Amino acid sequence: MKFIALFMAFAAGMIAADPEGFGLWKSAELKEAGKKLASKIDQNKVATETLVTYGNHFFMLAHREGDGQAELHEMQADIFVIESGEGSLVVGGAMVDPKTVSPHEVRGPSIKDGVAKRVGPGDVVHIAAKTPHQMMVPAGKQITYFVVKVDTP
Repeated sequence: MKFIALFMAFAAGMIAADPEGFGLWKSAELKEAGKKLASKIDQNKVATETLVTYGNHFFMLAHREGDGQAELHEMQADIFVIESGEGSLVVGGAMVDPKTVSPHEVRGPSIKDGVAKRVGPGDVVHIAAKTPHQMMVPAGKQITYFVVKVDTP
């Protein structure tokens, strides 16, 4: 009888729904999603997918096979977790020929006087709001990274 009660308690825990606001992305799932994104590369050599939005932040996955534009988010910090591939992240300095492309989002072709940081699998990056940044990917290479975008006051 104890075995049946224990089994039923275990089974109930197995089918219980996740608490609201909980999310889990297994490494294998992210790798598979990155492979699927590779088939969706656009003319800018990038593909992204928003995974979920939670209040003041959201998660997305990005795959690049070439240099990105310089970016500056006036109201969001970025956190990157490099899943695969390699590149250089240029941060700081001044954006060349900045243009506002949507509210609080600025883009440009490059960054002047920024600092290049090499990034690869397992690396974690935090980029504060209002900080110019640009992902650079060497010819013939690719990079896939998990992104957390956090709204700032």
